[in-house]
Amino acid sequence: MDQVTAIRYVTPLREGGSLPGIMEADDLGTYVVKFRGAGQGRKVLVAEVVSAHIARALGLPVPDLVSVELDPVLATSEPDPDIQDLLRASGGLNLGMDYLPGALDFNPTAFSVDAEFAGRVVWFDGLIGNVDRSWRNPNMLSWHGKPHLIDHGSALTFHHNWPRRETWVVKPYDASDHVLIDFVPDVAAADAALAPLVTRELLEAALAEVPDAWLTEEPGFGDTAELRAAYVEQLEARAAASTTWLPDPTIRKDRTPTKAGANRPSWLTKGGGK
Repeated sequence: MDQVTAIRYVTPLREGGSLPGIMEADDLGTYVVKFRGAGQGRKVLVAEVVSAHIARALGLPVPDLVSVELDPVLATSEPDPDIQDLLRASGGLNLGMDYLPGALDFNPTAFSVDAEFAGRVVWFDGLIGNVDRSWRNPNMLSWHGKPHLIDHGSALTFHHNWPRRETWVVKPYDASDHVLIDFVPDVAAADAALAPLVTRELLEAALAEVPDAWLTEEPGFGDTAELRAAYVEQLEARAAASTTWLPDPTIRKDRTPTKAGANRPSWLTKGGGK
């Protein structure tokens, strides 16, 4: 993963809970930056890097990633106190995703994908345990007519509870709310094609891209080398156990919009208290 230096904070992206921002860097590139000082912590950055590396190796389109060196002095030029605090707390290496100008949010009613591609995306999300690619929040962009996968910070949930990590290996993946479920994803074909590609060598290369500074100390691990190895073992075991978590592509959640006011308590409705 290449490293660049941030030279200007352009604007925040307030759609995400971690308040990522668009920044310009010294390589003349523009990036969507996720900050190490955000409330969600550095594990989000680890999940992003590892997931993107795996996706790319599986032939799935993801924006290029870079590490972004940030000098907290850039905070002095920002009028928003929340952004000032975030930049001051994020000195050092942060994560940048190549900004795709003109990209549109993926809308399943406006764009179409085939069953093979849908199956590969669903399988990949099942491998990494991605819980954040629903029809409400697709985390996919359409750029130059092709879908691109973004925002994998919610994946690899096992690293939030290392003592129970073994249960994650065989945890079934629920795809019933997945943005691509209506495209009849061929997950069986995806499993046959992709599972053999998730090798130890691939996973070690993915973890090698994660800066040491993002691998925070964890009880039970002596150093970052042990921690990297634990990530590799988890993902290697999950790929090998794919038949235990492979989702059923025929199960689909109801997407009927909730009627306004339907969830109001009875005492707020007319005559509800009588």
